[in-house]
Amino acid sequence: MGTEVLSLRMDHELLERLRHHAAKRGMSVQDYVVRTLMRDDFDQRFQAAVEETEKFYGVT
Repeated sequence: MGTEVLSLRMDHELLERLRHHAAKRGMSVQDYVVRTLMRDDFDQRFQAAVEETEKFYGVT
């Protein structure tokens, strides 16, 4: 799997908060942001799968 670059502009306060959260986990800001995005993507896909399953079985 290849990689690509995504550039973000954010204010100083947000960057400091990200640094703090990343440091608590012993991670770089980049790794923390990527993992957070991956987790959020998984959560959304999982929720969609649950909703489809509930529709299939008539739970909703």
